[in-house]
Amino acid sequence: MDAKILETQFETHLSTWREDEKAALELLKIVGDLRFDNSVEIILFRRSLYDSRPTKVIHDHHFAKNYSKQPITVQISLALAKAINKLDLAPSRIDIGKLATRWLSSEKKWPNMEAFLANELSSFIGQEAKDAKVIKPKDVVLYGFGRIGRLAARFLIEMTGRGEQLRLKAIVLRPKNKKNPYEELKKRASLLRKDSIHGKFNGTITVDKKTNQLIINSSRVQVIFASNPSEVDYTEYNINDAILIDNTGAWRDKESLSIHLRPGIKQVLFTAPGKGIKNIVHGINQRELDFEKDTIFCAASCTTNAIAPVLKVLNDKLGIVNGHLETIHAYTNAQNLLDNYNSKERRGSAAALNMVITSTGAADAVTKVIPSLEGKLTGSAIRVPTPDGSLAVMTLNVEKETSVKEINDIMREASLHGELVEQIKYSISKEFVSSDVIGASVASVFDAPSTKVGKNGKIITVYVWYDNEYGYTRQVLRLAKYASQVRRFRYY
Repeated sequence: MDAKILETQFETHLSTWREDEKAALELLKIVGDLRFDNSVEIILFRRSLYDSRPTKVIHDHHFAKNYSKQPITVQISLALAKAINKLDLAPSRIDIGKLATRWLSSEKKWPNMEAFLANELSSFIGQEAKDAKVIKPKDVVLYGFGRIGRLAARFLIEMTGRGEQLRLKAIVLRPKNKKNPYEELKKRASLLRKDSIHGKFNGTITVDKKTNQLIINSSRVQVIFASNPSEVDYTEYNINDAILIDNTGAWRDKESLSIHLRPGIKQVLFTAPGKGIKNIVHGINQRELDFEKDTIFCAASCTTNAIAPVLKVLNDKLGIVNGHLETIHAYTNAQNLLDNYNSKERRGSAAALNMVITSTGAADAVTKVIPSLEGKLTGSAIRVPTPDGSLAVMTLNVEKETSVKEINDIMREASLHGELVEQIKYSISKEFVSSDVIGASVASVFDAPSTKVGKNGKIITVYVWYDNEYGYTRQVLRLAKYASQVRRFRYY
């Protein structure tokens, strides 16, 4: 190719990239202003734009273009954000990707973008909307500070903004170093500051020795050392009507979890399947919660959260007769790092060196969330040598004859519209592997290229990836927001 043509192509691309970066920087400023001045969060197909780099914003717009099959650019998002910034909005979370998709498909119907937005966001605008969405901030206590607890702390701090929703006020630890709690606190802070799987925390963390507090960005978080929940009076720390998130797994039924209902605690949310309490997967059955009567409830398991959204969509559209679930799950702390005694079968072998056949209660647990599947599913599990990122393979007999295209169309639609857009992501990548799911905020990543349908059109196999730590924790906090009644207006 001619050298002049190559040089022209290079310069043109470079110039275009620079303009995109400038637009991304301007977009990020508006996103920040909306977040702090108006409590309005702007996302792009469930991807957070706040605290991003310009290059990531450009990358996310390339994703948006492929995801929506619409020519969504940074410039279009910037124009929408400028127009949104002029509106008198109530606290809300707005998917600018969906807005851009609707604008591009209906642009000719409107005299300008402002008129389009006034129509799309009409229920969010004005004093009446603000009065209808008055949110009283909710105190949060994390009981336990393991894999889920530390991720929850990160998310709670990142979402604080003006502090109008959930406020992390305390972390309760069973002391490991009774002689020197300060040394333990420093180690806990280090684990929060950097994570081998999820990377470094984007912020500042310091330890206040005098008060036993972690100062995390804008939040002062009290660390309480207690051997038993009955030792703590949370009102002594100015914590009132809080939701306590138990991520220890030490107590699993209603009776034992009720010990958390101490002065200052109004609700208890358990981060595992519970007995004698409501098992809730946000997006599916959260409306079963009675805000006053259900003081103890749980967020089910990571696998139940991953499979329930996909099973609900397929059951609603095709009707599930029966089926089998196989989970290929990352190893966990319940297994041994090296060969050693373990009370459970097979788990004594080194987790990072072996595939281990084990059991899963997800097939039964999902029926607590979707009762119409009672008795229709069996399940088993294999633990594999990866530290995070899991896969569910579901082979189902369905009532309605179907095809690969129909199944994928159904799941793509569910990922873009309706009640489960926070729970389901649709992937068209033929190169997707387990490490790609790490950091996915959704409960389920549907692997479209892997969908299979038998010759009779009624035996189907679908593959669903999930980050059993990150994605599950996001589901826990969605449920915490819902139970605390601090959910803002949403446009998804």
